[in-house]
Amino acid sequence: MNHDDEHELFQRLEADMATPDDGNVVDLDKHRKTPLTPNTDDDGDGPAAGVPLVDGPEPTGPGLMDRVRGAQRRRVLPAWVTSKPEFADAAGWLLGHTAHATAFHAVRLPYYAAVLGLRAPAGAAKFVGGTVRWVTDAEGEPLRQAAARREDADEYLRLSRQRDGRVKLRSVLLGLACVVGLPTALALYVLAPEWLLVTATTALTLALGALGAPADKPVVSRAVVATQVERLTSTIVERALGALGIAEINKALGKGGEGIKFPAPITRDGPGWRADVDLPYGVTVTDILDRRDRLASGLRRPLGCVWPEPVADEHAGRMMLWVGDKALNKVKPPVWPLAKSGTASLFQPLPFGTDQRGRAVSVLLMFANVLIGAMPRQGKTFALRVLMLAAALDPAAELHVWELKGTGDLEDAAKVAADYGSGPDDETIEGALGSIRHVYKELERRSGVIRSLSKERRPENKVTPELAADRRLGLHPLVLIVDECQELFSHGKFGKEAGELCEAIIKRGPAMGVILLLATQRPDKDSLPTGISANVGIRFCLRVMGQTENDMVLGTSAYKNGIRATTFTMNDKGIGYLLGAADNPQIVRSYYLDGPAAGRIMDRARAARIAAGTLTGIAAGQAPERETTSSILDDLISIWPAGETKVWSDTLTTALAVLAPERYEGWEPEQLSSALKPHGVTVVQVGRRVDGKVVNKRGFERKSIDAAVTKRDGERSA
Repeated sequence: MNHDDEHELFQRLEADMATPDDGNVVDLDKHRKTPLTPNTDDDGDGPAAGVPLVDGPEPTGPGLMDRVRGAQRRRVLPAWVTSKPEFADAAGWLLGHTAHATAFHAVRLPYYAAVLGLRAPAGAAKFVGGTVRWVTDAEGEPLRQAAARREDADEYLRLSRQRDGRVKLRSVLLGLACVVGLPTALALYVLAPEWLLVTATTALTLALGALGAPADKPVVSRAVVATQVERLTSTIVERALGALGIAEINKALGKGGEGIKFPAPITRDGPGWRADVDLPYGVTVTDILDRRDRLASGLRRPLGCVWPEPVADEHAGRMMLWVGDKALNKVKPPVWPLAKSGTASLFQPLPFGTDQRGRAVSVLLMFANVLIGAMPRQGKTFALRVLMLAAALDPAAELHVWELKGTGDLEDAAKVAADYGSGPDDETIEGALGSIRHVYKELERRSGVIRSLSKERRPENKVTPELAADRRLGLHPLVLIVDECQELFSHGKFGKEAGELCEAIIKRGPAMGVILLLATQRPDKDSLPTGISANVGIRFCLRVMGQTENDMVLGTSAYKNGIRATTFTMNDKGIGYLLGAADNPQIVRSYYLDGPAAGRIMDRARAARIAAGTLTGIAAGQAPERETTSSILDDLISIWPAGETKVWSDTLTTALAVLAPERYEGWEPEQLSSALKPHGVTVVQVGRRVDGKVVNKRGFERKSIDAAVTKRDGERSA
């Protein structure tokens, strides 16, 4: 700064200091409430100090009634009271606990009596010694000796007089007790009946034995050793979250931070604790799921006890943390409700498993398809077996079961299934494809039957319980089950056609009463076509290793949204994420049914089918219905107009209906396109001159049909 600038600066300061002050006191509260408006300076070249307020002067938001109506009402009764399965489980546990404790102590009563009898002399000596000390006021002796040591004569004399008064009174009481008690005891001994003497002697002996028992050696042992589980508190949750190493959480828990918010009290929820947590700004539930093992360490609980979940319809930072008393894989699995008796209906929810709180989880199979995926040896086939057995207990359902591992895990299905096969060999896989072709062909028949019904009988143009019950219509539930489906879809010869047919069944089958259940231990794009994984309605994913496999089973972005089956461990067999069976994703442990139990259930299912007259196919000793090859190509060649290279689709469907009305009557051009798509025959535009005008419609080329036949025959010869 040069001297001229310095001189000018001092002149401006002197001028400001010389400006008189009016001495008014500014009311800051008033100015804060007054909104500022944009102003310009005196020269009009720019804004002055006043700027517009972004936030209004008063808080805005929903009114009182809106907040009251939008508030969440808490349950009047606990969830376990209103849930019949949970109440029955709680009542059963209480009865079992009481019965066990009663039996435990009843067996040990002779031992308890013997121990108390042996300790009775010590108890008698303890009683006599205590009485003597009480009469002689022995408890005051240390005070008197202390006063004597201090040579405090006044205190010593006062304590001595107090002691003399106590001893005199207590001696009189003891004398009266002896004068009255001893003759009374002698009279009772002479006059009382024998049973009363025995009872009194026993009671006195047991009482003296209890008095003589050492404090560290109780006579009665515990029938049940309770597991000490620390009560979940906000302090413990904050401690655990602070150990995750997330910067925003550390900032919130640090000095001057806002802390962790809990929108609801931490409550007991089933066999565990539930905490609703509002994470700090910028932290999502996904961040916590990435560190679930560290969260469990911070809570000092096993990993299988700690289950953080996002909350549907809330912001991404709202977390529901459930901490169980026991790890989910350590809890004794409950019995399947249909294991001993009963039948099922595919139009009703079927028992599938339990969640981490022990609540029953059901799956409605009708109008849905199911995909189960997992690593090997994680309980995939057991989960599929539960659904298969539930479907088998519906006497009206027709089952087609294919177990392509070849170990016979589903072999009991042959007792009720219309078609069954086991093995990874080409012959079995070709049989499975034939069964899929039959089911696909059944779609065409069923669609025609539904169209032929009156609107009153088909109000929603889909199979209803009433239509399924009418056996003349043939609209009963049809369940196609393929275990280890990767063997089918990755097959070099049959895989492509099987994938395309299954995709069509998934899309069109639910409305026609056709249900597809698939299970795979290799969920990748080569083993599980994306058209199938993208259209399945119900998904159950047990432990997988990576994000790709997780999203192949659970759907795109499931991993990103915090639904991660990668967090399960080797010990979490049978535990997975279930999507599509309820509004929100669920952690479910499927019911466990071993081979012998499955066999007994299938025997019941077979008996029910025999009684209902619905046993068909292999189970009834009949040849299964399979389409070994698709006859659509041969039929098209037989009705193809001579000399034509291209023909309209509607012309072909009309000719096919005349050729084989039982198969093609009512077909639309779209159905013909779908039937030819698996053979690589695609639709083209076909132009024809009609009344002097060129009309373009969709159709097919003869050379495409011939090429498909040549390819098929070549593969068949090979």
